[in-house]
Amino acid sequence: MALNLQDKQAIVAEVNEAAKGALSAVVADSRGVTVAQMTELRKAARAAGVDMRIVRNTLLRRALEDTNFACMNDVFVGPTLIAFSNEHPGAAARLFKEFAKGNDKFEIKGAAFEGEFIDAKSIDKLATLPTYEEAIARLMGTMKEAAAGKLARTLAALRDKLQAEAA
Repeated sequence: MALNLQDKQAIVAEVNEAAKGALSAVVADSRGVTVAQMTELRKAARAAGVDMRIVRNTLLRRALEDTNFACMNDVFVGPTLIAFSNEHPGAAARLFKEFAKGNDKFEIKGAAFEGEFIDAKSIDKLATLPTYEEAIARLMGTMKEAAAGKLARTLAALRDKLQAEAA
């Protein structure tokens, strides 16, 4: 279906607005993926706070021109599916990585985070970022271990002092 100028401008503005509010973006080629599989992917994306779109490459380049995601221009070749992570930087990368495991025709092209391009082979850097809850849990675990270690050292020092006084 041919798009008129107003439709193209609306798409560019919409994608640009989505990009400005996003923490990261991941690009993939979805050729060969069935409609049912894409529907499941879209459903999972909505649940994960990921904004997913299929956009023409020329419109995508224009929309991302003055954003942190302009570094991905070289991967906008062929059918392009782009996903913007809005709540957690690794959400889209995790989603696409999981989806690609079960669909060998689904190919991740690359990602961008804080203005830096991440190639498809290095997508794990983004996909393995801990969520907010995971980061808090890790921090609390570290603090608990540190506090427990300090308590143990204090008790050992007190025991040693008491043994020295008794002798």
